[in-house]
Amino acid sequence: MSTMQPVYLDADWALSQIGDVETLNGMIVMLEESLSRDIPLISAHFQAGDVVAANRLLHGIKGFVPIFCREAFCSRVVAVEALSKDSHSTSAGPAYEALRPDLEQLLADVNEYLNGGGL
Repeated sequence: MSTMQPVYLDADWALSQIGDVETLNGMIVMLEESLSRDIPLISAHFQAGDVVAANRLLHGIKGFVPIFCREAFCSRVVAVEALSKDSHSTSAGPAYEALRPDLEQLLADVNEYLNGGGL
């Protein structure tokens, strides 16, 4: 078992909101699937100029993070998602690319949890 501390995933926080470990584990699997699929797709949508499609995916991530992450990180995700609501935004793509390494760290935290570091 790794001794690395998660950076963004707060499983204790999530458990306090969800109520039981079995449900938490199921939701973390859904989070892993969403992040694995959507992180690269969001970048591709922004690169293609499709801010609307990027927003749809960011909106889903925005729904997950308050369950699994503390307020400071959630606020950053919410801010980027808000920028992407404007289909003509030129700042949403760069803001997402600045956030992307942190989303990738969240995904790494989730994978660490799923591979044995969990509750």
